[in-house]
Amino acid sequence: MGFLDILLGRTKPVAPDLDQLFALPSAAVTLQAAAGFTPTGVGAVCFATVEGAAFEQTHREVQALLDADADRAGPPVELHQDDYGYSWLISRRTPDQLPQLVNDLHAVNSSMEVNGFGPQLLCSLAAFEDERERGLALVYLYKRGTFYPFAPLPGSGQRRDSALELQVKVALANDLRTEQDLSRWFPVWGAPGL
Repeated sequence: MGFLDILLGRTKPVAPDLDQLFALPSAAVTLQAAAGFTPTGVGAVCFATVEGAAFEQTHREVQALLDADADRAGPPVELHQDDYGYSWLISRRTPDQLPQLVNDLHAVNSSMEVNGFGPQLLCSLAAFEDERERGLALVYLYKRGTFYPFAPLPGSGQRRDSALELQVKVALANDLRTEQDLSRWFPVWGAPGL
């Protein structure tokens, strides 16, 4: 960081730390004890839509890597484009396979990063629900290296349960590197698993 950056108040961007994803299984235990949410087995990586042969090759590599897992039932990775023009690579596991789901998310992010698609990565998420079937996602912001909870209100269009999100933030303060800037808690409407 240069002198001019200091004078103008610019900061160096936080480098992504994909190993933070490995904190999710222990955070899930805390989340279940504190708020009654359990994993659904759905996780996804969101990125700015990319066209071309290089991305298709990367997608095939990820598919082959995750296909090699004998414990998986069904398709390992599904590619989905949402209403906002973003793409999601979705992994589905059984709810008790959160560590394996985290490995999938890490592998997808790492493969995209290694193949030059790191700047297009936006976030990764793992989906949870409680007995009342309320959805919750723990969202990892790739460019910030932090997590935040996202809790859409069921059946209410595009409204979120801010009180629940703050409750989860407090509960997971010791388990995850939480995004402190609440303005960066972007809604992920229509995210897989929610």
